[in-house]
Amino acid sequence: MTACYYRPVAGMDPARPDGALPLAGGWAWWALAEELTRDGAARLIPAADVPWPVRRRLSAPRPAIAGLGFDRPRLMGILNTTPDSFSDGGQYDSPESAIRHGRALAGAGADIIDIGGESTRPGAETVPPGQETDRTAPVIKKLREAGLTIPVSIDTRKAPVAQAALAAGADIINDVSGLTHDPAMARVASDTGAGLCIMHARGAPKTMQDNPYYNNVLLDIYDHLERQVAAAAAAGIRRDRIIVDPGIGFGKTIGHNVALVRNISLFHGLGCPVLLGVSRKGFIGVIGHARTVAARGPGSVALGLAGLGQGVQILRVHDVADTRQAVALWQAANGVKGGGDDY
Repeated sequence: MTACYYRPVAGMDPARPDGALPLAGGWAWWALAEELTRDGAARLIPAADVPWPVRRRLSAPRPAIAGLGFDRPRLMGILNTTPDSFSDGGQYDSPESAIRHGRALAGAGADIIDIGGESTRPGAETVPPGQETDRTAPVIKKLREAGLTIPVSIDTRKAPVAQAALAAGADIINDVSGLTHDPAMARVASDTGAGLCIMHARGAPKTMQDNPYYNNVLLDIYDHLERQVAAAAAAGIRRDRIIVDPGIGFGKTIGHNVALVRNISLFHGLGCPVLLGVSRKGFIGVIGHARTVAARGPGSVALGLAGLGQGVQILRVHDVADTRQAVALWQAANGVKGGGDDY
């Protein structure tokens, strides 16, 4: 029997049709779904015709993770403590500058601070765990001592780095390998009760952009994430502690990236909050004719808002202040909670 996948067609209009269901319990709704199969056949069907277990998963509210609810869009501010990240490498690789920037991100409206000590840009070399820990754990500890109260995630593929970060005050593990790099990572998440973001990446950063190929980029990545969520659950990590990320730019061509953004509502079928990380990525420069990394800000915001229109709960961004302003106006224009109802 041919396996079917169901991509909810997200709506935001206040004139909501009869029979429309909430999308992931959030601000968007869906009344139709695109039924997809690997043989190429696709058709639009009413929400009522989607199998009940899938319909329930697509519609159910997502429980809070690390105390953070998903009834409104959330921003994850990026703090790279690396000398070689593609966008801001070397700007925050001293503890003092990293702490200042972390506090500035929180002040600008970040809901989560994502701290990483290893660049995962295309072609990047692996950083030893000890060095990565030295770049991240002390910064997390100092931020907590300085009074930072919002959730902190540790952007790492390595269990010892995650363990040290959690001990220093982090709440969430953001594993860009999606539990494929370090077999011990699932145990760390299970034993500590930390939140876990499972991302899709094709291979290691050093080689991931070497001719990436998929039979069907959307369904291949969906299946991969479904397997990894199941593996996490088998390791004792509850689904309500898991975030999923299709991994824009990690082993994907421009066409793959665009297809994933355009159809990202499919991933609500995994029953977890969805994270979209497109900030300043190279394909924005190509499509948007932005000559420098710094010039990719407007394109990053545009793609982020496109994701929010499909119910994506978390945007991972460099430019928190600009994105927060854009999201606030987007919320106001669409009647989404937190978007100016009192004005």
